[in-house]
Amino acid sequence: MIASKLLKRLKAKEDAVIESIEGYQMTDSQKYRMHLVRAHMDYVTAATNDVDSEIESLIAFDPDYENAVELLCTIPGVKYDSAITIISEIGIDMSQFCSSKRLCCWAGLTPGSNESAGKKKSDKSPYYKKKYESLVKRRGKKRAIIAIARMILTAIFQMLTTGETWNPCDLYKIDMPEALLEKQKQKAIKQAQKLLIREGLLPPTEPIAS
Repeated sequence: MIASKLLKRLKAKEDAVIESIEGYQMTDSQKYRMHLVRAHMDYVTAATNDVDSEIESLIAFDPDYENAVELLCTIPGVKYDSAITIISEIGIDMSQFCSSKRLCCWAGLTPGSNESAGKKKSDKSPYYKKKYESLVKRRGKKRAIIAIARMILTAIFQMLTTGETWNPCDLYKIDMPEALLEKQKQKAIKQAQKLLIREGLLPPTEPIAS
């Protein structure tokens, strides 16, 4: 879980500190402070385990939270821990925000008057990667990142409101399977050919090279 990962980082630092003072003779004052640090580490460990157990119980025994986590995991690049982090911040009841625009505003992703609104990287789909590459050419890195974050947050709002999985209306344009892409290409060629024949710009027997 998320809390456990943070604890591992703390323990790594703790081990490094202990290794660095090996063989060093500490004063009583230093020993006392080390004792306090150790007691605090034990407290953090116990609290972390409690948080992890509480999160696991909440998801396991509340179908609404379990469904919300599963929904968010359908977004490219959003894994289990990320979904839990998002839900811990915004909850699962989207009626408190009224609209996706309000949610984006709350998250600090509403651009200024000199920016335009918009809707990340994934092992499953290059959707947000290609969106970013397109935006960064026109808006620059900072505005492109904000626009992508708004897209993701807007998608999350719609998913938690409707219960639908991640499926952008323009996904087929960006992440279309190769076979379907070729089929669409051939269809477009045939349509163009018919139009040119109808306008008298192409003989009926002369095909268009693909």
